[in-house]
This record gives sequence, structure tokens and C-alpha cells, in this order.
Amino acid sequence: MPSRRSVIAALLGGSVGAATLTDARGYLDRFAPLSGDAWGAATAGSRERVATPYGRATVRYDDAGVPTVRGTDERSLYFAVGYVHAADRLFEMDLIRRRMRGTLSAAVGERTVDSDRFHAQMDFAAAAEASWRAVRDTPTGDAMRAYAAGVEAQRASEPLPLEFRLLDYEPAAWTPVDSMLVEKQISWGLTGSFRSLRRAVAADALGESAAATLYPERLDHDVPILRNGAAGEGTSADSSAAAVDSPGESGLAPLSAWLASFESDPGVGSNSWLVSGEHTASGRPLLANDPHLTLMAPPVWYQMHQRRPGMRVRGVTFPGVPFVVIGENDAGAWGFTNAGADVLDTYTYETRDGEYRHGDEWRAFETEERTIEVAGGDDRSVTVRKSVHGPVLERQSRRVGVAWTGLQASRTAIAVHELDRSGGREEALAALRKFDTPTQNAVYADRDGNTAYWVTGLVPVRESGGGDTDDGGPGSDDGDPVRGDRVFDGSARAGEWPGYEPYGEPDLDTGWIPFAEKPGVRDPDYLATANQRIVDGPDHYLGEGYAAPFRARRIYDLLDQRAASDEPFDFAYMRRVQRDVVDERARLFVPAVLDARDAMTEPARTAADRLDGWDYRMDRDSRAALAFELFVGHYRERVFDPVLDAAGLGEEHYPNDWVLLTLGPESEWFADPPVEGVDPRARRDVIAAAMADAAGEIDDEGYETYGDYNRTAIDHPFDLGFLNYPRLPTDGSPATVRNFRKESAVGSSFRLLSRFDGEPSLGMIPGGNDGEYFSDHYSDLLEPWADAEYRPLAATTDGDPDVRFEAGDAGAAGGTDDE
Repeated sequence: MPSRRSVIAALLGGSVGAATLTDARGYLDRFAPLSGDAWGAATAGSRERVATPYGRATVRYDDAGVPTVRGTDERSLYFAVGYVHAADRLFEMDLIRRRMRGTLSAAVGERTVDSDRFHAQMDFAAAAEASWRAVRDTPTGDAMRAYAAGVEAQRASEPLPLEFRLLDYEPAAWTPVDSMLVEKQISWGLTGSFRSLRRAVAADALGESAAATLYPERLDHDVPILRNGAAGEGTSADSSAAAVDSPGESGLAPLSAWLASFESDPGVGSNSWLVSGEHTASGRPLLANDPHLTLMAPPVWYQMHQRRPGMRVRGVTFPGVPFVVIGENDAGAWGFTNAGADVLDTYTYETRDGEYRHGDEWRAFETEERTIEVAGGDDRSVTVRKSVHGPVLERQSRRVGVAWTGLQASRTAIAVHELDRSGGREEALAALRKFDTPTQNAVYADRDGNTAYWVTGLVPVRESGGGDTDDGGPGSDDGDPVRGDRVFDGSARAGEWPGYEPYGEPDLDTGWIPFAEKPGVRDPDYLATANQRIVDGPDHYLGEGYAAPFRARRIYDLLDQRAASDEPFDFAYMRRVQRDVVDERARLFVPAVLDARDAMTEPARTAADRLDGWDYRMDRDSRAALAFELFVGHYRERVFDPVLDAAGLGEEHYPNDWVLLTLGPESEWFADPPVEGVDPRARRDVIAAAMADAAGEIDDEGYETYGDYNRTAIDHPFDLGFLNYPRLPTDGSPATVRNFRKESAVGSSFRLLSRFDGEPSLGMIPGGNDGEYFSDHYSDLLEPWADAEYRPLAATTDGDPDVRFEAGDAGAAGGTDDE
């Protein structure tokens, strides 16, 4: 019989043969729920009393497993927070740090070797160490040491979670650098985009015109975050110069396709909006936020309340990081959405004999050979190569250098720590100045009625030629700012970032857009962010990879309707907006579908008829919503696959749905396809064929309503049936405010509605707070989340504590070392 590690590794890969599956079933009989030798230790509870080297602390859990952690001071609080995180989410924390260090294969085997190769070459671990050096001598560093000590106290004294026993390994000690790795993982997941490389590959294969269609510099819509030029401080006309082309882009397609597996999901997004007290029934501001991140079991967020003298904060944390990231304290509330800023560039080089040219000099690549340990298989060797820009990534003898803001030291941990302790808007904005990565749209409101929106994070001001050379490209005069939307010639020093220091501490006074010059505004009447374009005509180049405007348009329409009415905004209306499921894609494109009915087959026409008179709501019991959602997927394939396939490009080159659905009948993608071998097509015929595909899928799968298709698919990383969450029907789509993206397992990872009228705010996570399979709180919040319900953000203060932390030797050697 195979080892448990090999069986679980095979299952983790998601693709196993019949023989392996038979062996797995036989082996896992020992681990079946409620029986077998693994379960006894897995279900043991935490101790009621824990020794701590710091002050006293207590933990009380509510009826959904959400803890209220109270400490006598900062260090006692965060020691207890670390203990609680480890008790409920230790395997999740270990999985993140292994992924980011490139050591997953040592635990799970062959299936993750490619992932380890990429993460080792990026050397996220060295970037995390740089961030820790920038933080360790601050009060935030003290808090993170205490947190790591708390994680270690739990790890060293309690039975390990089930997953460690299945994989048959023990996790290493937790350190503050590991917490910084979690921060790097979050930042990479939101801003680690190789869009400019994909664009260069598309331009090489399809021509510049087709690439401009797939990746437009500007989505033509009228719903930026800051509308009507109401940019507040720091925004005016766009003065950025054109980007500089890099030579030698041909042949980068295999590298680009490989990197697509590791970059941020293009479906990741979020919503937020705030309303001034001048427009509310209570006279106090209202704030909403729902970040759209990967839906997983257990959830990406951990909900909790943290209290110590002078601070009471509530909301969600990332397991592995001690501070509340989204939530509220007694002074105010805050939320974040991805800003879409361009903070990653790629570079090609002229090379010779292990050297690369940079301006007038030849430099040796910084090179190191590392070993990827592989459980149950042969170890691998990986070459970690770096240039002045950062890591050098390679595939099939083609390489690019990578510059990314997250590769340098970040003060984000300090920013979030200070945000938790902030006493109002100005203190919150002061904290947000230190929020270096990832770039975010921050919204804030306080109890005194002050509100604000601001873009956070380091955004480079790129220069061409580095002051030494002029490569002759457009906008390439020495020192001129350039756009970052294509691959740069690193040897010509094009697209340089003054002040950037990969794996070191950046010069914050040089080469970055100043905080005061980023888009921001104090006290807007109301404002909405949904990852759309930030402002028309910014003073600096921010980016061009913004989301389609469908969610933004719907939110602003609802806010505008209420503002124009005689009724003030109230909490019930905020909840209505957050639960809204009208799909603006349907409003835009259903007329075109209906106009093409005479070209459809009978089954396709029957499916299309469901859209006639439809209210565009993506409700689970809707037959029209089912037909439309399946149609969009097939239409995307029918429009782009013939051209991309003929050019040897994959689906990673699909544009967003705004581009797809605004392609007119005369677009080159129909009338004059940009590659040989693809015949001209009429758009109406493509629409008809896509609806026939949708009708066929409905029939083949036996779907009756949207809820038959649109079911939660929120899985544990092992993807074992008993560890995955139940499949439940739910409402919403990739383009609705109430967001759910079945195909990519992305959606509203936390819903927050904050108020300041004496009643508790509301929140909800998609699953359970406890990652232990046998816990009552493993998946207890999934059904309420799927039904768009909420729970009050109310601390648990009555009754005896579930855990007491008392002075004593906690054996917390971990958390005192820097490494």
C-alpha cells in the first residue's frame, strides 16, 4: 500500500489514475470521519489555561466560533491572538509560508514542484526578511514577536491539525518573518500581474491593433471612482509619456503562459462605498466593503475581536498576521479594494557568458543553486538568478527580469497596526501613508462624521535611460516618466524605478508618487469603488489593468437613485445594495442576443427567448440567468478561441467582459480576424452559435435554473470530499455587486456594513471560522453567507473565558529570533 504522503499528494494534484484512487480509498478508510487512528488527536481541544511570558489575557468564543481576545497590554493581546490563530488555522498558515518559500513539495510531493520553482526564483522569502528588518525595531515588531510566541506556544503544546497527520510531517517554528511572508502572499495575490508581458506576446503574435483591443489603455466608460473630475487633492491632467518598446519580444509566449499560472487572478476584485452623514437618516456616515478573494475551506479571513486598554477593534485578520485588516474600532471603520495600479515591470536583456548589459556596463547575474526537496520523489535543482531589477525568470531559454514593489521592505504591517489604533480620520490617513503594498483603494469613515477615500501603496514613477542613456524610443528622453504597460529593454535602462531596492529598503523620497499626489478626497457626498478606473486624467501614470465597470456602474446607479429621491440613505439600503444581483452585462448585451434569434437553431432560440423581458437579476431560481451566464462563457470562447488558437496563444489572453461585450459587428475580430487561417464571421452568427452551445450544456447537464449551475464550490486544498464545503445554490455572478464567480472560485470573502448610530455593524465570512474539520464551526457560516445573511459584529464579554493566559513559562523560543 502506498505511503500516506504519496496518496494525499496525488489527491492534492487533483488528477489520479484508477489504481491510485483505489489505493487512496483503501488507505483513507483509516481516516474516514469518526473512525481511524488519526482522529483522536485531531479532535482534541485547546487547554483552558495557557502559560504566557507576557501579561494576562482571555479568549471568549461566540456561537459561531468568533473569538473576543482581551489582553492587559499589546504584547499579552497579540500573544493570545497568535495562540488562537494557531489553534484554528495552523495548517493554513503553514501552507502559505511553504508556498511562498517554495517548499511545498517537501510536504506534498511531485505535484507542486513547478510552484516551488517559481516561488524560489522570485525569492519571496528574502523580500519578507527585508520587511522584517524594517519593522523589527518598532512597536509593531514587538507585537509581531509576541504573536509568533503565541503561535509557538500552541504549536508546541497541542496536537497538530488533521492535515499534518495525513501528510505525516510536523511544521517548523513560526517566526515574524513567516508573518511577513503571509503579507507578501496577500500583496502578490492582488498586484502580481504579468499583464504587460502578455500584451507584448499578443502584439508579437497578433499585431499591435489586436493587442490594443485585448488590452486597451482605457476602458471607455463614464463611471470612474472619482467622477466629474472630483478628484480632491492630487489629480489633474495625464502627463505621463509613452512607454518604451523592448526589442526581442518574440519567443516569450511559453514563458508568459507559464507565469500565468502564478500571477494574481484576473477575477479578483472588490466593492466598497461610503455615504456622508449629510445624506443618511442617522446623520452619521455609512460604509460598506466586500473584498472578492479566493473562496476556500477554511476561508481566507479569520474573524475576531481584539481588545486591550485604549483599543477595541473588530473585523477580519489574515491567519498568520496579528492585526485586523478590514473592520472598525471605536473611532472609525475602514475597508479596501484593489486599486489596479501597475507595480510590476518585466525587462529583457542583452546577455553574454552569464552577464547582462545594463547601460554602459556588463554585470554578472547574481546566481544561486537551490534544492527543491520532493517528498516521495527525486529532489530538484533550481537556479535562482537576479539582476538589478530583481528576480530573473526563465522558460525554454527565454528570460525576463522582474521588478515588483513587494520585493522590497514594506511598512504595511506598521500601517495596519496603527490603523487598528487610530483615533479618527487624520490618524487613519497618517497610517495609510505607510501602507506600501499592495496598492489599494482605502475608504474610511469615523464617528465624528469625517470620511475619506485615498489610493495607498508605492507606485513607481518610471524613468527611461536612467540618466545615462537614451534608447531612442518614444518618450525616452533621459529622466522622462514613462508608462509601464509593456516589456522594457533592461539593457538600455528603460523603465527604471529610482528609489527601488529589491530585497532591501527603498528610498521613499525618490521615484514614487507622493501620497498627497495620489487620487484621494476628503468628505465626498458618496463614493464607490469596484476596481474600475480611478480618475480621468491623473497627474501620474497609475495603471491600465482596471476591472470592467459593470459592478461600479450598478453601485453608482443605486447610490444616485437614492440621492435623487426624497428618502435618505439608511442601513437597510446599504444592505440592499450589497445584496444586489442585477447584471449590467445583461443590460448591455441581451438586446444583441435577441436580435440574433432568427439565426439560431430551435433549441438556441428557446433558450434565448428566456431573456425576453428578463429583469437581468442573477437569482438562483431564474432560468434566464442560467441561459445568460452559460451564453457569456461560450460566446467568449467562440469570439476569441479561433484567433488565439491560430496564433498559438491560450485562454490567459482572454480580455475582460467589457472588451468582449463591446466588440461591435464591424470589429476586426469578426470582419477581419487578425491572423491567417481564421475566416471572417458575422457577429450575429457567433452569438447564435454560442447560444446553441449554452442550450446544449443546459440539456446535457440537466440544469433547470441558475441555482443548479451556480453552486458554491469552496474546497479544501486537499480536495477530499469530507474536507470540502457543501455545494449550495447561491445568487450573483462575476459582474454583480453580490459577487460570486463559480468558474474561478472567487467571490465576496467578507461582507462588512459599518454604522455609527449605536447599533452593531454587520459582517459575514463564507464558511467557518475554525479550520478543524470536527469543529461545529468548520462550515457553519456557509449557508448564511450563500443566502446573503449577516451577523452582528458584537464582542463576547459575558461568561467565563474559554481560555485564560496567565503568567508563566510558555516555552516560546519561537518569535524571539529574526529568522
